[in-house]
Amino acid sequence: MRTLIALFLFAALPAAAQNVPGPTLSGVLKKGYVECAVPSGTPGFGFVDSKGEFRGLDVDTCKAVAAAVFGDASKARFVGLNGAQRLPALQSGQVDLVVQTLTQTQSREAANGLLFAGVNFYDGQSFLVRKTSGVKTAKDLAGASICVSAGSTSELNLADWSQSTGIKINPVVFERVDEGRSAYDKGRCDAYSTDSSQLATIATIMHDPEDQMVVPDVISKEPLGPAVRQGDDQWYEIVKWTLNALIEAEEQGITQANVAEKARSESPTVKRLLGATGDYGKFMALDNRWAYNAIAAVGNYGEMFERNFGPLKMPRGKNALWSKGGLMYSAPIR
Repeated sequence: MRTLIALFLFAALPAAAQNVPGPTLSGVLKKGYVECAVPSGTPGFGFVDSKGEFRGLDVDTCKAVAAAVFGDASKARFVGLNGAQRLPALQSGQVDLVVQTLTQTQSREAANGLLFAGVNFYDGQSFLVRKTSGVKTAKDLAGASICVSAGSTSELNLADWSQSTGIKINPVVFERVDEGRSAYDKGRCDAYSTDSSQLATIATIMHDPEDQMVVPDVISKEPLGPAVRQGDDQWYEIVKWTLNALIEAEEQGITQANVAEKARSESPTVKRLLGATGDYGKFMALDNRWAYNAIAAVGNYGEMFERNFGPLKMPRGKNALWSKGGLMYSAPIR
């Protein structure tokens, strides 16, 4: 008898809890949009174009969540914050989601009340230098002044690297990313340090792009991804599984252009993903076509990457699918 009661409770309670909008989803539905902290001056990840519109991988990730919730990517709103502002904005409820080249770390989850919903870009920190400086490797930066952003993992990584290697440097810390970048461009620093992918794009907007070089040394692991507040499992699941859906779509050959055709597929995996079978959306209080809507809005992960990093000539590298030598791997939707 006790076994039957336990089985009944296990089967009934989670479904009832998840089918009703939780606090974050309720708030999002009430105001009519998802508000995200995104980069505003980092090509590839998030920047404001000549028309005043936000574009980038992190921006597209937010749009995908909005499409999953509302069926409409235009229901995403963006706030460009500096490194020190983004976590307090999430903690206070000013934004619903941070997708801002944010590195997953233990302290950000355990001490700051955040949960990371996956990785949308695998990266690592390095240094941007001028070719004319003669610097070839990180060891050549002994005694150098290095621009870095305040309140970022880059600042901490730089200090850790200096201490562990015994290479003495002079950090020059700036509150805003664009301030540090501008200072380096004007010659106030010998190097600029942040994630390698950002350095590659930053190099293209320096006043002398041909004189820029990213040194080959990588001094950290930087798994970047969207973060939500702790305490609302449903919202965490919505963001997490939307990201997974975009990665799974690429593996299944589902694109922005063919998603309607693929919805008629006989593949059980594709049918579950696109809402033709099962209640995988209702489990999260969403429409069962939540993933279909996200893919239709921004394409699969590969399309997002190509749209935002293709013009910058950035290779997929670690961000290729696991089946193609990379680290991008979706948990199964079933």
